[in-house]
Amino acid sequence: MSNEGGSSRAEAAIPEFRQILGHPGPLWMLFMSEFWERFAFYGIRWALVLYIVAQFHDGAASGQADANLTYGSYLALVYAAAILGGYVADKYLGYQRAILTGAVFMAAGLFLIAVPDPTVFKFGLATIICGNGMFKPIISTLVGKLYAVSDERRDSGFTIFYMGINAGAFVAPLLTGWLASSVFGTATTPAYQYVFIASGVGMLVSLVWFYFGRHQLQGIGAPEHQATGGHRVLLVALGALLMIPVVYFLLAVGGRALQGVLTVMFLALIAVLMAEGIREGRIARDRVIAMMIIFTFNILFWMFFEQAGSSFTFLADQIVNRDLGGFTFPTAWFQSVNSVAIIALAPVMAWVWVKMATRHVNPSIPRKFGLGLLFNGLAFLLLMFTLSNLVSAEGKIPFWTLTSVYVIQSIGELCLSPIGLSMVTKLAPVRLVGLGMGGWFLSTGIGNNLSGIFASEVSGETGMTTASALSGYTFGFWALLGAGLVLFVAAPLVNKLMHGVK
Repeated sequence: MSNEGGSSRAEAAIPEFRQILGHPGPLWMLFMSEFWERFAFYGIRWALVLYIVAQFHDGAASGQADANLTYGSYLALVYAAAILGGYVADKYLGYQRAILTGAVFMAAGLFLIAVPDPTVFKFGLATIICGNGMFKPIISTLVGKLYAVSDERRDSGFTIFYMGINAGAFVAPLLTGWLASSVFGTATTPAYQYVFIASGVGMLVSLVWFYFGRHQLQGIGAPEHQATGGHRVLLVALGALLMIPVVYFLLAVGGRALQGVLTVMFLALIAVLMAEGIREGRIARDRVIAMMIIFTFNILFWMFFEQAGSSFTFLADQIVNRDLGGFTFPTAWFQSVNSVAIIALAPVMAWVWVKMATRHVNPSIPRKFGLGLLFNGLAFLLLMFTLSNLVSAEGKIPFWTLTSVYVIQSIGELCLSPIGLSMVTKLAPVRLVGLGMGGWFLSTGIGNNLSGIFASEVSGETGMTTASALSGYTFGFWALLGAGLVLFVAAPLVNKLMHGVK
């Protein structure tokens, strides 16, 4: 029966969980499972573009454009795979088994990319992608299922969960960078394969942690009674194996060709979610429309935010003055700055949202997204100023500038990303929350692919220069500023489409 008259949504009964620090106990188990998965993911993030240039382009700067495109395509497919993974979990496998199956594939892929062969390397990336599609969107969905839609702690819970993401992201570059540059290699010739092996071990820890901790969920995310047979896991695993060559091909094509594929996927997602929204009624339909508007702005945010793993890495390696009184700050450690900022500021932001809610002045979801875009734009404004006014005679920019860029971007991320995860669980059609979460990650993936295309333009054919960086980052500032202002103006319309969802 369509829900035309009310704003309430049907939802399953939530078990009586033991409360820990004001939140359901399973939140902390999911927190640690995500910590180790993010350790694995961010453990390789700093190294990928540098490894591709060093291993497959003999260190030539002309390889930067290809490395950026590969990195962007990899991230795009990681997030795009969430659509299929979300659908499989929703309709066929159940959330808990999807997470466990995905973790196995991710660990296998991380060990594969340690093999110094370009074909095996891309097959390893493809294996990680297929596994991540079954892991990443589903564990976030489980967090949402711990709270009632009307629970005021919901956004705060997602922000705490987001701290788990960033705790893993903080530790990973420090440890893997140390292993590559100090234990098994040197600062000039890092042993990147040990970065990938350590990340694979971290993924195995995540797998074991969730396997033994899932009983705390009290049946949330377990398969339906008619879907409990192990044969479904085997069929899904076989399907994932068959998908790996397809993903490999998409990685090999990459760039603008991949963007066409992702666009078709996004349009198909809109069609499926809209059809389900129309079936459920006017309110569900309007909420899907609102969600798609937010997804569009999310694409733009990540297009520029994800320079962190591509063009910002080459900026840090070649243009930033990393000499701190005789100590050379490792390029890998810049990847931890964002995580330190998130860990430090996430409790503050969670407290701010709760306090503002008690005073009935909490910004709406669109306004929070607008703030995210504007803070991201401020980071690019700082880069514009730095590359115009603070370049030394040696062609270097001060260390503090790039560090500050990561911090400013982190504030924008906190305004947008954890709120986005919570938004999907509130706005997606009840029967397709997993697919809706997949849509969130697909929009992020499209942004990431565009980030690779953009970063390849910043590097150009001969590698990054201060002039090419200034030109690209100036464009980034104006694009983000314009998008943020548009969303602020459009916020009342989007709020109306949400029908009371805060």
